[in-house]
Amino acid sequence: MRHTLRETWSGLRRNLSMTLAVIVTMWVSLTLFGVGLLATQQVDLLKGRWYDKIEITTFLCTADSRGKNCEPGAEATQAQKDAIQATLANNPEVAQVYYESKAETFEDFKKVYQDSPILESMTVDMMQDSFRVKLKNPEQYEGVVSAVSGMPGCNSFQDLREYLNPLFEWLNLAKWATIVASALRLLAAALQIGNTIRMAAFSRRRELGIMRLVGASNWYIMLPFLLESLVAALGGALLACGSLGSLQQFLIIDKAQAAIKTIQWIDWTHVGMTMLGVVLVGVVLSIIPTLIATRKYLRV
Repeated sequence: MRHTLRETWSGLRRNLSMTLAVIVTMWVSLTLFGVGLLATQQVDLLKGRWYDKIEITTFLCTADSRGKNCEPGAEATQAQKDAIQATLANNPEVAQVYYESKAETFEDFKKVYQDSPILESMTVDMMQDSFRVKLKNPEQYEGVVSAVSGMPGCNSFQDLREYLNPLFEWLNLAKWATIVASALRLLAAALQIGNTIRMAAFSRRRELGIMRLVGASNWYIMLPFLLESLVAALGGALLACGSLGSLQQFLIIDKAQAAIKTIQWIDWTHVGMTMLGVVLVGVVLSIIPTLIATRKYLRV
């Protein structure tokens, strides 16, 4: 074991510049990989939160409505409202139905546009009363729409997925772009590790040949090289973990959470699991290229 550690230390000193280059490459690559994992978890949290809140809003006819189910100049009657509500409530895909009157809609409108001059020109009568439909499964909404779309008094629908899905598509695109970029960087890091170990083994090829001829085992010969690459990979992984921890503290906790409190952000549990994944990937990236790079020197 003493010989192995001595050879490892000697190899690290002999190839110091290459080792530092590997550490930096692993640092950047694993940090990008970790950011991709954190982005994936953040998107999943947002989906879990907002998809649970997805509703279909059924807007009722007003005197100004031009919908095919609306009578010109007439609002939806109480009988029509009762029929629509009963149809929605009895639909097996519906979890809950909420009625929102014009007055309630106007109160929400005033909150949203409290600082806008448009508020001065709006009145309660300009609002639409509606039914807000909470679905059991947000992915299954076609049956609800088709059940009431032709009923008298029903003017139009609004599906929140129309607004959320484009957002999630862009978030998923950014997530996969980060993952692909990190995968390419990890490939570059693996190739650099392999080249570094290959150069180290080539410089000691005579010594390795003698060791093999006198009966040294493959593991005895490879272990110093494995430890060299492992030290470099763990150095990069630890720096990447530090970068991810700084990202969580200074960007997510200190900035994002303080500025936007209405969404759920990733916490230290997610970061800890990501750090574990980063370390494991770093270890794998150090072992596999080393095994490939030294295999030709294990033959007599």
